[in-house]
Amino acid sequence: MSSPVIAPVPPRRRSLLGPFVLIAVGVVFLLTNLGMLHGERLAQWFAHYWPLLLILGGVLKLIEHQQAKRDGAQASGIGAGGVFLFLLIIVFGLIASQVSQHWGMIRDNINIDGANFPLFGQSFSYDDQLERALPAGGELRVNNEHGVVNVNVGDGDQIKVIVRKTVRAEKQQDADKYNAQTKPEFIVSGTIVTLNAKTEAAGDHGVTADLDITLPRKANLEVTSRRGDVTVTGRDGDVAIHSIKGGRSGASVNIEDVKGNATLNLEGSAATIAKVSGDVALDGRADDVSISDVKGSVKLNGEFMESVKLARVDKSVAFRSSRTEMEFAKLEGDLELDSSDLRASNLNGPMRLTTRSKDISLTDFSGDLKLKNSNGGVEVRVKTAGNLQIDNDKGDVEVTVPDRTPFTLEASAQGGDIDTDFEEIKVEKVNDTAKGVGTVGKNGPKFVLNSQHSSIRVQKGTTTQAAPALPAAPARPALPGKAVSKSKPVVTEN
Repeated sequence: MSSPVIAPVPPRRRSLLGPFVLIAVGVVFLLTNLGMLHGERLAQWFAHYWPLLLILGGVLKLIEHQQAKRDGAQASGIGAGGVFLFLLIIVFGLIASQVSQHWGMIRDNINIDGANFPLFGQSFSYDDQLERALPAGGELRVNNEHGVVNVNVGDGDQIKVIVRKTVRAEKQQDADKYNAQTKPEFIVSGTIVTLNAKTEAAGDHGVTADLDITLPRKANLEVTSRRGDVTVTGRDGDVAIHSIKGGRSGASVNIEDVKGNATLNLEGSAATIAKVSGDVALDGRADDVSISDVKGSVKLNGEFMESVKLARVDKSVAFRSSRTEMEFAKLEGDLELDSSDLRASNLNGPMRLTTRSKDISLTDFSGDLKLKNSNGGVEVRVKTAGNLQIDNDKGDVEVTVPDRTPFTLEASAQGGDIDTDFEEIKVEKVNDTAKGVGTVGKNGPKFVLNSQHSSIRVQKGTTTQAAPALPAAPARPALPGKAVSKSKPVVTEN
C-alpha cells in the first residue's frame, strides 16, 4: 500500500511593510538634516495627514496579498510588530490632531509657541519705528499679543514707538512675509489712539514684538498684553493694565510714579506697583504682588499664588480671596501675606480679618480689630487700644497691651488655659474651659478673646525705660533670667 502524498506548503512571502517604514523614516531624517524639512512643517503635516499612513499600509498589505495569490505563495500577515506600529500611528495621530486644533489654548497655558520653541524654524530679527501726534486730552491703548511693552515719559505731544521684532520661520523669504504681515499700526478714533502690535496676524507662526514707547506724561494709558512684561513709569493720568497670561516664564507688570489711578487685571503675572498718588485696584490671578507708597486706597480681589507685600498705604486696604477677607483703614508700616503667614506692623483699624490656616502677627496695631482664624496662632501687639474681638480655633491667642492701658477683658479658652500679667483679671477653669474676666483701669475698650482647643495669654508690654537694664545682665548672673522673663512679652515677631 503506497503512502499518501503530502502537498508542499507554499512559501511565505516577506512583507515589504518593514522596509517601507525604514525608507520613509530615513527620508524624513535626511530632509531634516539637509534643512529641506523643518519641525513645524513636519508636525503640521503629521497632524493633518497621518491617516494616509494607515491607508498606505493597508494598500501595501493588499498588494502583497494579491501578488502572493497569483504566485501561489502564502501572504504574510500583519504580525505583532505591524499591529503595534499601526496602534502607535493612531495614538500619536489622534494626539497630534487635537494639539493642532487647540494649539492656541495649549500655547497660552504652557507659554510655548513658535517664537520661543527652537524646533520651529530659525530666528530672524527686524526693527521698526512709528510716530504720531497724540490728540489734546488723548488716551493711548496698546494691544500686544506677544512681547514686552515699556512706556516712558516723552516730550511734546508725540507718541514714539521703537519696535524690536523676532520672527520664527524656516527661511528668510518666509520671515520677510511674516514680518510684512505683522507691521504695527496706529488707529485713531476721536481722542483715543490705539497701537496694535499685530503679532497674531501671521497665524501660528511665532512673532514677538517688543515695544518701547514714549508718551506725553499727562495722557491716560491702557495696555493689553497676552504674553510679556509690561513696565510703565512716569504718568500723570490713569493707568490700566490687562495682562492676560503670565505663563511659565513669569511675566511681570511694573508700575511706578503714577499720579492717577492704577487698575490691573492679571492672569498669572507678578506685579510691582510703587509711588501711586491715586487708588490701586488689582483683580484676577497673580503671582508675587508688591505694592508700596500709595496715597489712595488699595483693593485686591482674586487668587494670589505667591506672596502679597504692602507698605505705606495712606487710605483703606481691602483684600479678598477664596481663603482670606481683610479690610483696614491705613497701613503706616508694612504687611506680608503668603499661604501660611500674615505679618503686619503699624497697621491702623478698624480692621476686619477672616482667614484660616495662617499664623497671624500684628505688631503696633491701633484701633478696633475683629479677627477670625483657625489652624494657626494669633499674636497682636497693641499700640493704641481699641475694641478687640478675636476668635481662633486650634491656635493660641496672645495679646500684648501697653502698660497703664485701660481695658475690659472677656476671655474663654475651651480645651486650653488662660494666662495673664494683669492682677485685675480673674481666671477660673470649669471642666475643660478656662474663663478670664476683669477690668483694668477705667473707661477702656473691650477685649473679647475666644479660643478652641488652644490657650490665651494677655500680657503687659515693656516700657521703653526697661530696655537699658538689659546690658547690665553680664555683671550679675542672677539678673539675666529675670530680665528675659520680663522682656518675653515684647517678642511678637516671627
